[in-house]
Amino acid sequence: MADRVTVIGWDGSPLTAAARSALSAATLVAGAGHHLALPEIPPAAERIRLGSLGLAARRIAGHRGTAVVLADGDPGFFGVVRALRAPEHGLEVEVVPAVSSVAAAFARAGMPWDDAQVVVAQRRTLRRAVNVCRAHTKVAVLTSPGAGPAELALLLEGVHRTFVICEELGTDKERVTVLTSDRAADHSWRDPNVVIVVGGGGPVSADPDWLMGRPTAVAVAAAGARGWARPDPHHPEHGPGVPGGEGESALLRAAQLARLGPRTGDLVWDIGAGTGALAVDAASFGAAVIAVDADPRACERIEVAARHRGVLLQAVAGRAPHVLENLPEPDVVRIGGGGVPVVQACADRRPERIVTHASTRDEAEAIGRALTEGGYAVECALLQSVGMDTRTWREQERSVVFLIAAERPSTR
Repeated sequence: MADRVTVIGWDGSPLTAAARSALSAATLVAGAGHHLALPEIPPAAERIRLGSLGLAARRIAGHRGTAVVLADGDPGFFGVVRALRAPEHGLEVEVVPAVSSVAAAFARAGMPWDDAQVVVAQRRTLRRAVNVCRAHTKVAVLTSPGAGPAELALLLEGVHRTFVICEELGTDKERVTVLTSDRAADHSWRDPNVVIVVGGGGPVSADPDWLMGRPTAVAVAAAGARGWARPDPHHPEHGPGVPGGEGESALLRAAQLARLGPRTGDLVWDIGAGTGALAVDAASFGAAVIAVDADPRACERIEVAARHRGVLLQAVAGRAPHVLENLPEPDVVRIGGGGVPVVQACADRRPERIVTHASTRDEAEAIGRALTEGGYAVECALLQSVGMDTRTWREQERSVVFLIAAERPSTR
């Protein structure tokens, strides 16, 4: 087994004394091609070009001697340290860090990054990375081949953002390009690169926050109120059981959100969004949201509500199911109206969860049947709520509704 594994971060600057000392004693050195060409590597040392981290870790674990792994930037930040420290390898790791590629990219852009989300885009995670870019005003994307600036731009179609693309940071080929997202797909970009995605008009503060990368915390402070599924603040006469739009009583929204479980990286469709109260709540969880309503004026009001809460979402005017054809694939869907045809159209897109409601048992049975035929596991509950006037403790509006939640069985 390797006596010691030293992981050295490299950011293009001269190696530190600690890094040179570790390299001079190395009997095995692993890294990318440009790392293995460094003159400080002992000529007699075995060299491994990093490809599969798991395979390299197994070879290092079986090596008798002193091993060094070279990696770009800070190897503890979305880097090789996690793979090397996996319990099955039994390796003791010492780290000599360098400036991370994300920190370097923001430095080149002259921007702070304690309020930024940081995501890794690979082919399997690209869509989720794009959803984070939809939902947040500042995102750093660590790209990979096949999941780079052009692919990000293509999936962000219809959403305006500014890209700061930093190619080959720390090398003599370093290049920084600033352009709008709609133009990024027209270029070829060199690997490795980091993309800073900014825009969307969310809350901006000159004061530092206390928690990194959570603009939703800023949004809550801007809104001046805690909680979600609250009565619509633009309609103060609405009590807990009083609708703010089709299917939008606060208690029903709370139950729908609990079944949807929106989270960072998800794309939520809210169809028949009404006032946008549920869409705004879903966005406050960090999810990307597309709110669909047939009334263009409703879409305008939804955008106002989003700005009021300090969250980002996209409002699309159009009548379902036809307007859904050109929307990106959803993870979870809330249907506020449209009946069985809309339910069937959504089921055809295979989201993980679909949540809707019905006013009558016949309607609930028809929707449940359509979802079951679409391959979903369906549950239904009859919800009844009664708003109380706490000044007199008399009943106000009474609401009775069937809550229907469907889940794709493969996700369980």
